[in-house]
Amino acid sequence: MGKDKILDAAYQKKVKSRGKSRQHVVGSKQGKKKNFLSPVYLLLLTSYFLLLSSCALPRIIILDDPLSPEEHINLGVAYEKQGETDNALKEYKLASKKLPLAYLCMGNIYFQKNDFDEAESAYKKAIEKEPSNSDAYNNLAWIYYTKKENLNEAEEFALKAIELNPSKKDLYQDTLDKIRGAKSKP
Repeated sequence: MGKDKILDAAYQKKVKSRGKSRQHVVGSKQGKKKNFLSPVYLLLLTSYFLLLSSCALPRIIILDDPLSPEEHINLGVAYEKQGETDNALKEYKLASKKLPLAYLCMGNIYFQKNDFDEAESAYKKAIEKEPSNSDAYNNLAWIYYTKKENLNEAEEFALKAIELNPSKKDLYQDTLDKIRGAKSKP
C-alpha cells in the first residue's frame, strides 16, 4: 500500500501490531498530519445543526415567584400611580394568593375602571378572607351607593366599617351620610 493511499482501520491495526512506533499519516507525502472530515460526517454534522436551529429553544420556567406578596402589592401601587392599571391588577392578582389585602386593591382598580360588578366581587372576597378589613366594608358600601342598589345593606356595611375601625370614623361617616341621603330620596 503506497503512502498516497488512505489507510483503513484494519491496516492501521496491522501496522501497530507489528510494533512500529511511527504514525501513519493519511494522504500526505511530506508526513504532515492533515485534519479532514469525511463527506458523510460533514453531512451528518450539518444536518444536526440545521435540525437544532429549526427547533425552538427551550424556555426558562420559574417555579418559585421571586417576589413576596408584599412586593407585588408595592409594585402594583407603583403601576397604579403611573396609570398602568392593567399591570397593577396583574400584580394584585399575584399577591392575592397569599395576601387578602390584594383583593381590596383589585376592587379599587375595578372601581376606577367602572367595572362595579368585579369591584363588588373583589370587596366581598376581601371581607371573606379578612373579616376585620374595615376599608373593604366601606368600599363595598360605596359600590352599592354608586349603583343605587342594596342601600340598606350598604348602610349596614358602612356602620360595620365604623365599628371595626373607629379611627377612620370621619371617612366612613361620609359614606354613611351619602347612603342615608340616597335612601331618603324617593
